[in-house]
Amino acid sequence: MARIAVIGTGYVGLTTGACFAHLGHDVICADIDADKIERLKRGEIPIVEEGLGRIVSEALAAGKIKFVVGAVNASSYAEFHYLCVPTPQGEDGSADLHYLEAAAEEIGPCLPTDSVVVNKSTVPVGSTEVVAMHLKRSDVQVVSNPEFLREGTAVKDFLNPDRVVIGASDQKAAIRVAALYSRVRAPIMVTDPVSAETIKYASNAFLATKLSFVNAIANLCEHVGADVNDVTLGMGYDTRIGKDFLRPGPGWGGSCFPKDVAALAKIAEDYGYDFTLLREVLAVNNAQFDRTAQKVLQALGEDLSEKKVAAWGLSFKAGTDDLRESPAVEVLQRVSGAGAQITAYDPAVPNGVKELPLVEVVSDPLIAAKDADVLVVLTEWPEFKFVDFDQLAEQMRGRVIIDARNLLDRSVLLRRGFTVIGIGR
Repeated sequence: MARIAVIGTGYVGLTTGACFAHLGHDVICADIDADKIERLKRGEIPIVEEGLGRIVSEALAAGKIKFVVGAVNASSYAEFHYLCVPTPQGEDGSADLHYLEAAAEEIGPCLPTDSVVVNKSTVPVGSTEVVAMHLKRSDVQVVSNPEFLREGTAVKDFLNPDRVVIGASDQKAAIRVAALYSRVRAPIMVTDPVSAETIKYASNAFLATKLSFVNAIANLCEHVGADVNDVTLGMGYDTRIGKDFLRPGPGWGGSCFPKDVAALAKIAEDYGYDFTLLREVLAVNNAQFDRTAQKVLQALGEDLSEKKVAAWGLSFKAGTDDLRESPAVEVLQRVSGAGAQITAYDPAVPNGVKELPLVEVVSDPLIAAKDADVLVVLTEWPEFKFVDFDQLAEQMRGRVIIDARNLLDRSVLLRRGFTVIGIGR
C-alpha cells in the first residue's frame, strides 16, 4: 500500500482520495478551504454523489484518509502526489493552468526524493512538462493519469473503470502508478503523456459529439414525423454505435463536456488544425438550448405578463447537485429573460440558486406546479415519473407539459387531459 497525497478536494480530488483509501492506501487530502476541511474531517460531504459519503466515513474510521489545510502538509509525507485542482475555461476556450502551476510550485520544495507527481485534472497537451518545469525537481517524475468519472456514478467509475490510462516518459514511474490500481479489475493502458492527455479530451469530445448528433436527429424526427425513441432504439442495437449517449434532451452540459470540447478545439487551433467538427458540435448544443426554450415560450403564447412556468430539474443531470453549465439553467435563463415567471424544483438543489436569481426554488414538485400554465421537465430525475398526476392536474392552471427528457409516461398524461410536447416526438 502506498502513501498518497491528493491536492484539491473538489469533485475529482475527493472521489480520487476516498477511492484510493477504500483500496487500502494511506491518503492525505489537502485543500486551501479550512472550513471545508473541517467538515470533511467530520465526514460531511459537500457534494451529492452516490456512495461517496459511505466510503469517506469508512476510511476515516479506519484511519486510511486524513484531511489537511495546505498542500505542503500532505505532500511532505507522500510517495505519490495527485494534482486534482481546477482547470477552468479561459476566455479564448483554452484551459487555465494557473491553479495547476501554483500547486506544483507549492509542493516542489517539499517533495520526498523519487516522488511521482500525477496530473489527474483534465489538462492540455504538454501539461506534464509544464508541471515538471514548475516543480523544479530533477529527481521527481511527472505522470498523466486522467480521470473518467461521471457525476452520479463517480465512485463506481473509479472502482470499476472501463480502463486506466497512464501517460509517462519513465517506465518505472508508470509501473509504480499502475501498481496503485492493483485491486482494480480493468485494462491498464500505458502510453506517453501527450497521448494520455489527448485520450481524455478526445473521449469527452466524442461523447459530446454523439449527444449533439442525437439532438439533431431528434429535431429531424419532429420535422418528418418519426419517433426519436424508436429511432435511437434501432440505432443502439447496432454494436458499432451502442445505446449509450443516444438520449435526446434540452442540450448537454456539466463541468467537463463544454470546457473540454472548447479546450480541444483551441488546442487544435494552436497547432494549426481547423477542427470544424467540434465547433459545429458546440453550435448544435447552443441551438438546442434555444430550441427547448422556444418550445416553452410558444406554449405560453404571446402575452407572458401573467404566465407562470413550472420547472422540474435544475442540475445538469440526475444524481448530482451540480449546476455548472446545466442545460436546465441555460433554458430557464432564456425563458425568464423573455418575461415568464418560473418556479422550480430539484431534489438536490436548495432554494437561493445564484445562477437563477429570477427563479423561485421550492421543496416539492407539486408546489412548483401550482397555478402553472406550462410544466417543463429539464432533468431526468426518476422520481418525476412517480408524481401523482391527478394532483398535478389539480395544481396546474394550464395543461401543457414540455418533456425535454422524454421521461414521463405520455399515455398516463394524455388520459388526464395534458398536451405533452417531447423532444423528437
